[in-house]
Order: sequence, then C-alpha cells, then structure tokens
Amino acid sequence: MTTSAGLPAVRESLHLALLADPAGSTAVVELSEAAIEHYALGYSKHPPHLLFTEVHAARGLLLQALTSTTPTPDRIENELRRCVGWLSALLGNLAHHLGDHAGARVHLATATTYGDRSGDSRLTGWAWGAQAMVARAAGRHIQALAHADRGLACAPAGLPRAQLHAWAQLPSLAALNRQREADAALAAAMRELEADPAGWAPGRFGYDIAEHQLHEADADRALGRTEKAVAIAETSTNACIAGTPGWAAAALLVAQAEAPSQPADATQRALDVLARVPAARLRSTSRSRLTQLDAVLSPTRATGVDELHDRVRALPPIIDAHGTAAPA
Repeated sequence: MTTSAGLPAVRESLHLALLADPAGSTAVVELSEAAIEHYALGYSKHPPHLLFTEVHAARGLLLQALTSTTPTPDRIENELRRCVGWLSALLGNLAHHLGDHAGARVHLATATTYGDRSGDSRLTGWAWGAQAMVARAAGRHIQALAHADRGLACAPAGLPRAQLHAWAQLPSLAALNRQREADAALAAAMRELEADPAGWAPGRFGYDIAEHQLHEADADRALGRTEKAVAIAETSTNACIAGTPGWAAAALLVAQAEAPSQPADATQRALDVLARVPAARLRSTSRSRLTQLDAVLSPTRATGVDELHDRVRALPPIIDAHGTAAPA
C-alpha cells in the first residue's frame, strides 16, 4: 500500500510486534526489514516531510528495543542496530531533500556508525555516498570526493559500487572539470553494473536506469557537452512517470542545458514542472535547479521568463520558519 494510510499502518504493525517482544526478536527484525523496504520503495510516492515523520517514528520504536532492560540475544541486537542504521540513512536522505543539510549530515553520520558496528558494508558505503551528495550540494566537491572514496573502500561489488561511482564521484569530478577522471568513474560504474546479475534495482537504496542517466547528463552539462547532456536527460525524463521527483529533476536538467541556446523552450519546460509538481513534493535539489535556471533566463526576453521568475519567487519554503511544511 502506497497511500498515505499505508505509512502509519506499517509503523503500527512494527509497534504491535514490539509489544509482543519488547526487546526484539527474529520476527521484529524481519518486520523492520520489511518496513525499511516499504519506505525505500515508496520514497518518491509521498511528500518528504510525511515520510520523514514515519521513518523517525519507526526508528524510535527500534531504539526502545535496543535500550530495553530485557536481555536481547547478540545476533538480534546486531540486526536491530543494522535496521536503525538503514532508517537513519533514509532520514539523512529525506533531510537533504527537505533542505536541512546540517540534519542530513547528522543522520548520515549515524547511519555510517551503525553500518560499521553491524558489519553491513553496503549500508556504510551508501551512507558515505549520501554524505558526498550533501557535501556536493554545498559546493564542497573535494570533500564530496573524499566521502565517495571512503564509500568505495567498503562498498560491495556490483550495483552498490556502481552507484557510488556515478552518484557520489562523477558529479563532483565533472564540476571540477576533471574530465578524464569523470569519464573513468562513469566507465567503472558501467563495468560494475554489467557484472551484477541483478542489474538495475528499484528504490531509494537501489539504482535505476533513469537515475544513472540523470547523473551522466548532469556531468556532461558540467563538462560542456551540451547536446549529449540534453539527449541523455531527455531519455531519463522518458523513463520516469511524469510528475514524479525523478521526472522533475531530469526535466529541469534538460531545461538547464537548453537555456543558453533555447531560452523559450527551457522556460516552458520549467513552467511545466511547476504546473505538475506540488510545492510539497518539489525537493530541495529541484528547487536549486529552478533557482539556477531562473538566474540564467532572467536577463533574456524569452516568452514566459517573467512568469517563471514570479513562480519561482512565490514558491513556499519546503519547511518554513515555524516548522510548517509546504502545502501539498
């Protein structure tokens, strides 16, 4: 169930399981893993602030089990710690998409710690990759590359390493105009994917073809390969459902690449995103693209530029000064 009712229902089921086994059990671990999968696969189907609330509540339930005075078998305790780590990873990613980058760093550092403690190398690697994403958003590309390297040092082969190469490494290498290394990172990602029998995996902790193409197109744009960037970003757009966060990111990337030579087309594409995606579902990453695009287009006389400028300025904050989320 991916309706809004499905989120509290999952948390309530986890609560019921913990009422039966307050210190945790094999059943509680299995239910926790199922909850994490539910949150991960439904990540893009809910406004980030709603999903953050539910994931936070689920993590709180597991923390009660870990701090219970009732003895817990070591194996169960370790598995609960691993689940707390994955829930912390989700919280970090959600905080980033809500524009709370300081909070994202805290949650992702927690995920890294729990990945190390529980021996889950994929969790540790993914959390370092997410920290690279947060550093990159702040323009700290050297730090982002250091985080990516730490993730690659522990991530297992196949899709997890491919994701780190193309998601954590590639964008910062391209932003620093290190073309040869950027191309090598992309090639390494493809080798890892081709060697992985599972191929592309769905969900927030997976890595689908549309996301891969988004990062490749973004790197091409940063490296000045505009025509290639537009073509790949359009392919990414077509691989997404219209109105979803991934679609919005890819559509705005096309607009950014088009803006210097086709400002009218770029403007209409951005206005289409604003018409289809409610403010509450517009992630901080897409808002940043819109702001950058508006700055590039504002000096032009292209049709719709003034409307776009007004629409971008009128966007309500994701979370306002009183802690209230943007309306859905």
